[in-house]
Amino acid sequence: MSDQDIKSMVAELPCPSFPETAFNTPKPLAECRVAVVTSAALHHPDDSGFEAQDSSFRVLDAQRRDVQLGHWSPNFDRSGFAHDLNVIWPVDRLQELAAQQTIGSVAPRHLAFAGNQDESMTSIQLDSGPAAAQLLLDDEVDVVLLTPV
Repeated sequence: MSDQDIKSMVAELPCPSFPETAFNTPKPLAECRVAVVTSAALHHPDDSGFEAQDSSFRVLDAQRRDVQLGHWSPNFDRSGFAHDLNVIWPVDRLQELAAQQTIGSVAPRHLAFAGNQDESMTSIQLDSGPAAAQLLLDDEVDVVLLTPV
């Protein structure tokens, strides 16, 4: 499947519209705990990998760097990940920002979803998305850095 085929396919996907947008007054970034949520289907070797239409998420331990890329799409460019994990999961850059006191702290856990979804979006919206948000709230995360791939 070519890039043009994929662009044509997703161009017609509906985008939700919300009558009201949520907003809060954030605290200064230097006081915020930051987590990464990626759609690169990352997982630790001892976790189960992602399967087609898998709408669940995997928890990534911030202290571990032994992650595997579970993306099954043939259109996914893996070269950046092979060169530097931080291209997809910039946890080392976050640690540096915390050391510089640019951010308050790095969350102990980060989350990974499989980004190539189509039919399972409802499951993410109603089930795994809220569960992921609750995990981040439990870890007192203030800011999420999204790394869509």
